[in-house]
Amino acid sequence: MDLVSKYIQLQFQGYTNTPALWVEDVVCGLSQFEWNRKKTMLFNEALADSLRLGKRVERFVSAELTNDKEITILAENVQIQDNKLTIGEIDCLLKKGPIVFHIEVIFKFYLYDKNVGTTEIGHWIGPNRNDTLLKKLNKLKEKQLPLLYNTHTASVLKGIGIAASEIQQSVIFKAQLFIPYKTKEDIEFSLVNKDCLTGFYIHFSELFQLNSCKFYIPEKINWLLDVQTQVNWMHYPEFYIKMEDSVLHQRSPLCWIKFPNGSSKKMFVVWWDC
Repeated sequence: MDLVSKYIQLQFQGYTNTPALWVEDVVCGLSQFEWNRKKTMLFNEALADSLRLGKRVERFVSAELTNDKEITILAENVQIQDNKLTIGEIDCLLKKGPIVFHIEVIFKFYLYDKNVGTTEIGHWIGPNRNDTLLKKLNKLKEKQLPLLYNTHTASVLKGIGIAASEIQQSVIFKAQLFIPYKTKEDIEFSLVNKDCLTGFYIHFSELFQLNSCKFYIPEKINWLLDVQTQVNWMHYPEFYIKMEDSVLHQRSPLCWIKFPNGSSKKMFVVWWDC
């Protein structure tokens, strides 16, 4: 296996190891799609280097679904157009047994901020504060899933031989969650899945607390990976300089940290006040 294929496989493993953001219960009216997952599976598809993280996840989901003999994928990444204007995209239409599903695929990284929102769902935000879990759930309910019933979708469904009224809707929503460094707060996990808790985040100004650790900064498509130990770890002074540049450009990168005792973790270094 060449290096590129190895990292694609590691990305796939990181995706499969990430749990659903909620299980069993319906959250905000949205249910998670369930299927028979294989515990071990190789991903054999070639992916372009330029394929961004979200689209990679869609390919990983497709590979997993195709591996379930009960599932037949009818269409993927369906562009819905009004004349030449694209008004949206349907991620996946599939048949599981006798039932047809419209599936939307989401993979997110969320940080807990008690100062944002007033509910358990409302406290989870994106690394750069320009995204929130609540906004994403509302977008799914108000825009992405209703696209199935749009007038311009009817012709697409007719071509497949199904009607919108015959289709059930679900999501495949996975996430990795991060809480403040050394938090003593009792964080609520009654709706979201606590197993999604992946690491912590820390403000740039507090990095000195980690000056005895080593660090690695994966490129964004490798944010999916579980922490790898055989990498070129950098020491604190070099890492600090790189984080200083990120703060200057208001970016909150995902990093890997190795503690003096040999344990490792994922973390975000954030530029905004927390």
